[in-house]
This record gives sequence, C-alpha cells and structure tokens, in this order.
Amino acid sequence: MIKKIAIYGKGGIGKSTTVANLSAVWASDDLNCLVIGCDPKADTTRTLYGKRIPTVVNTLKDNRAPEKDDLVFTGFKGIQCVESGGPEPGVGCAGRGVIVAMKRLEKLDIFNDDLDVVVYDVLGDVVCGGFSVPLREKYADEVLIVTSGEYMSLYAANNIVRGVKKLKGNLSGIVCNCRNVEREEEIVNEFAEKIGTHVVGTIHRSNLIQDAELDAKTVVEKYPESEEAQEYRDLASSIMSNENVSTPEPMDDEEFEEFFKFYRD
Repeated sequence: MIKKIAIYGKGGIGKSTTVANLSAVWASDDLNCLVIGCDPKADTTRTLYGKRIPTVVNTLKDNRAPEKDDLVFTGFKGIQCVESGGPEPGVGCAGRGVIVAMKRLEKLDIFNDDLDVVVYDVLGDVVCGGFSVPLREKYADEVLIVTSGEYMSLYAANNIVRGVKKLKGNLSGIVCNCRNVEREEEIVNEFAEKIGTHVVGTIHRSNLIQDAELDAKTVVEKYPESEEAQEYRDLASSIMSNENVSTPEPMDDEEFEEFFKFYRD
C-alpha cells in the first residue's frame, strides 16, 4: 500500500527541508519515492536533484504534450522529483499551478508507477483551492504539519487544522522544527494535545542542515553519520509506524491567544 502524505506549514518554516530529508531516508531504505513540490517557489526538490528542475507550469508553456521525462526528474537514490510551479509573484493564483500539475501527472499515469511513498510539500494556505488539492482530491491520505514554537508558526498551524477538518482530512501529527524558542518543545507538545494529535518527531536547529543545503544536498546525503541525519531517520521511522491518526479540532482565536499568552507570561 502506498503511503501518501501531504506536509503543510507556514511559509519558511522548513517544510521543504523536512520533505527532502525524509524522502532521502526512505529512498536510502530502498523505498520508491515520488516528491511533489506544490509551492510556486519550486525549491522542494533542489537538494534531492542537486539543482532546480523545470516546473510543470513552465514546461507546459512551451510544450503542450509533455512526456513523463519532461516533468519527472530522478534525484538522490532514485527519488522521482516534480515541481508544480506557478505564476510569478503578483500575477494570478499561486495555487493554480498545483491544479495544473496534478491533472497533468494523472494524465501521464505517474501515480500508478511502482511507488512506496508519495510526499507533497504544500504551503499552509489551505483556503486556496490549489493548495487544498492534495487533500480535496484525495491524492494524499494523511497530513503532517511542520511548526516551530513561534507564535506565527503555531497560528498558521492552527489555521491548517481548520482546513484539514473542513476537508475531512486525517491528521497524523505535528513535526516540531525547532527555532530555539524558550520552552519550545513543551509549547508544541501542548499545542498538539489541544488540537487532538501528537508530536510525531522533533528536528533541532542546526547549521549543518543549512550547510548541506548550500551544496544543494540534504543533510542525510552530505552528512549521513551526523546527529542531524539520525533525527531525520528517527522521524521517518516514526511516521512510517504511526497509527495515531485523527480528525483534529482547531482552537478558536480566543483560545489560541490564551494558550500562547500562558507560555509568554
């Protein structure tokens, strides 16, 4: 059975880093992985392929009948990499690229390949029709939310929970991507409990991860023996064995403010 995961979170919170490193772990364990970047920045797969790849949206501008090899690029350990792309900033709907990409990939029968894991890297704006596609169209079976202990990151996570609930999605848990906030892990664990889920794993802040990304590599590839790579291996294992899936219950705005004030005070 294919494991199909949509990973959401606030922009800049580390979704792409998380997706790439998790995929690198699974591929290293001989699982066949497909990674689909659903962000107009189109940078999810850069550390898996070694450089940016052409996006589906841009390819379709010049080629109305692309083949699989025009859209899917083979990266680290055989990972299949796709970037949906989108319009330039300020021009058109950012999520439209996701809709276009998914329809084209489906037409090429890519989802019927011999796959073990499909991972979607999705912006946190689930009210947008494009960004809700992995859930709404049932391309993904479960959701993971990446957050830190920062106010805006958790606020975005709570809004994502609203979207997941509205779309009747399954929340598998929270990934705590640390930013060295005081009492961070405690805050994120409490947040997870309040919305009816759990923290499936924690990644601690490290310059080694950024160093690997400067070389367009994951830390799993560049520093496989590091503690950082081991954290991603632990997270990947936890996700694969996780059976704690729930329909989340978001906090209302007032409850969220009270929750965060408790830790600030």
